[in-house]
Amino acid sequence: MSSPSPLLYCALAAALTFSAGTVLAQDQAPATALATISADDLVRHIKVLASDEFEGRAPGSNGETKTVAYLTQEFRKLGLKPGNPDGTWVQAVPLRGQTPKPTLTYTIAGKTVALNFPEQFVAHSTSAPDQVSVDQSDLVFVGYGVQAPEYGWDDYKGVDVRGKTLLMLINDPAVPDPRNPAELDPAMFRGKAMTYYGRWTYKYEIAAKLGAKAALIIHETRPAAYPWDVVRSGGNGEQFSLVQATGGDDPDAPAIAGWIQRDQASAMLAAAGYNFETLKKQAVTKAFRPVDLKGTASFKIANTSRTIASNNVVALIEGSDPKLKDELVIYSAHWDHLGIDGRLPGPRSKQIYHGALDNASGTAALLALAKAYRALPTPPKRSILFLATTAEERGLLGAKYYASHPLYPLKKTVANINIDGINAWGKTEQIENVTSGHSSIDALLTKHAQAQGRKMANDSRPELGSFYRADQLEFARVGVPVLYTKARSGYINKPEGYAARVVDHYFGKDYHQVTDDVRTDWDFSGGVQDIGLLFQVGLDIAQGVTPTWNASSEFKPK
Repeated sequence: MSSPSPLLYCALAAALTFSAGTVLAQDQAPATALATISADDLVRHIKVLASDEFEGRAPGSNGETKTVAYLTQEFRKLGLKPGNPDGTWVQAVPLRGQTPKPTLTYTIAGKTVALNFPEQFVAHSTSAPDQVSVDQSDLVFVGYGVQAPEYGWDDYKGVDVRGKTLLMLINDPAVPDPRNPAELDPAMFRGKAMTYYGRWTYKYEIAAKLGAKAALIIHETRPAAYPWDVVRSGGNGEQFSLVQATGGDDPDAPAIAGWIQRDQASAMLAAAGYNFETLKKQAVTKAFRPVDLKGTASFKIANTSRTIASNNVVALIEGSDPKLKDELVIYSAHWDHLGIDGRLPGPRSKQIYHGALDNASGTAALLALAKAYRALPTPPKRSILFLATTAEERGLLGAKYYASHPLYPLKKTVANINIDGINAWGKTEQIENVTSGHSSIDALLTKHAQAQGRKMANDSRPELGSFYRADQLEFARVGVPVLYTKARSGYINKPEGYAARVVDHYFGKDYHQVTDDVRTDWDFSGGVQDIGLLFQVGLDIAQGVTPTWNASSEFKPK
């Protein structure tokens, strides 16, 4: 008989840890605590946070001041302690805010075309100077702009792109399955699921790493899963970055980072003698090579800049075990949204991005969880940190700052459970684990879902890349096991197609729009169920279960 594999040893260890934690958690009589989680409380908090008075909760605005004060007040009322070891309720997050006025012209075959901002393109720069320009930068189409050695993939093929403007496709390379060309190859970039290579942050990072001056991502509604209006609204306002300790430029982006509408990109390629759809087909092969468009692009950006003293809000329930109280479980949810756009038509209330589901609802869930933990007869053995982050909508910046400037050692942070939007459409027969397959937390989620009469399911919309679009990503990147769930399928006692209808409507019509507001037809019975599930999973961990990364996860410590 061969020796047991290292994977088997890991599985056995995880199972033993899981078993011990189960016994501990049952001693806490969580039923009383679960009973404190109510739809009425959720709606009450959401109505406040998504009200006109809170002005869309933009970092650095009056809305931030009111949000931080409200969350501090509510955590204090619940009897929590300030979460910062310095005795305060906040972690200062230094941001640079820049409102760009960009211009873009390109010249191909002797003809110069000027694009209209923000209808045809958006662009910004996180560089320190207020005036940023790129003059006559060579234009190169680089397919998906991906270097992924584990897949034998390199869209650059050693081509020197220093100083150039890169035009790239959205998402991962959409490689067809050779056995069924109508589907994506599961062996390449996880098939339908998005990998980090498909995220816009990665595309800017690799462009900066290779020395490009500018990078434009081609927006397409279907692969993006949101319309151009989302890009337009996001790119038409103040842009944010973390203030670098060295005072220099953002190392994770080129001088100019932006998006271009699909039709305009197609026209640009046509001017160079190329067909957009033909190049897309070439770009999903390993043989693809960068295409010189024999033209140049010029950008000018005039930034109105400010330094913003923004804040993460932090509240603590101290652990009860002398040996484990120095270890933490972090529950996180971002409090920020997109603020106000006074250029929109209509009255002021129609100019406010209320962010009711995104993410006043998740912030309300954070308060509900804090209330449930405070209802336990004895605090859990490990400490619980409730972290309401800033600037998630601006690139996960609050979480990114915490991960690089942790208030408590990361080596003693055993898990992060993140909440970004809660189910407002009724109970579901399953909970979708966006982070499925990455850590032993999966087993805890499965156990408690089954106790609710539900099952754990994989992400029903992996093409959205939700793992890489929310704060838990920043914790995963520094080695902390994470959990992020969604309930957007398997609705109980609803007509056929209900899930697609409500979810598609939200993402197509309300997501990052002023219409993400409080609704009278919400049904938070499912949201209450989901919050209770996250409470139970977190309690097991807080009582002694130590999650471990799966060997196959890219976030497993090297």
